[in-house]
Amino acid sequence: MPEQLYWEDVSEGMEIPAFDKIATTQMLVRWAGASGDFNPLHYDAVFAAAIGTGRPIVHGALKRQWLIQLATDWMGAAGFLKKFSCQYRAMDYPRNMQTMTVPLAGETWHCKGKVIKKYIEGLAHQVDCDLKLENGKGEVTTSARATVILPSRNP
Repeated sequence: MPEQLYWEDVSEGMEIPAFDKIATTQMLVRWAGASGDFNPLHYDAVFAAAIGTGRPIVHGALKRQWLIQLATDWMGAAGFLKKFSCQYRAMDYPRNMQTMTVPLAGETWHCKGKVIKKYIEGLAHQVDCDLKLENGKGEVTTSARATVILPSRNP
């Protein structure tokens, strides 16, 4: 668990610690089971080809969750995610599996973020953040905006 982040530790323009994610076809099956989203677009290559995506695509909700994880890991256990919204800008394709546990080489996504505004509203010490999911080419495939409430060292 990361150390607790406090409002006083944050400055506008500050980068949020980035991390990488890999989506595999196996992960999409697990996500479908956990989320209940069994749209064949996410696991059936014949179906995906027939509707024009070429192959199965990563669930938008999974990409959204990666960005929520970016915000919540950064803010720490005493932080509160007040608001979150995202936009899907491009399709992402999972890696196929080489073995039961090892994926083939392929795409890695980079979860990144930056603080854009820091302010106090009422008693809440708030921070607005821009978040993004980039593919290996540096293209933003999902963008998000989050508002988090952080504890203050000086309430």
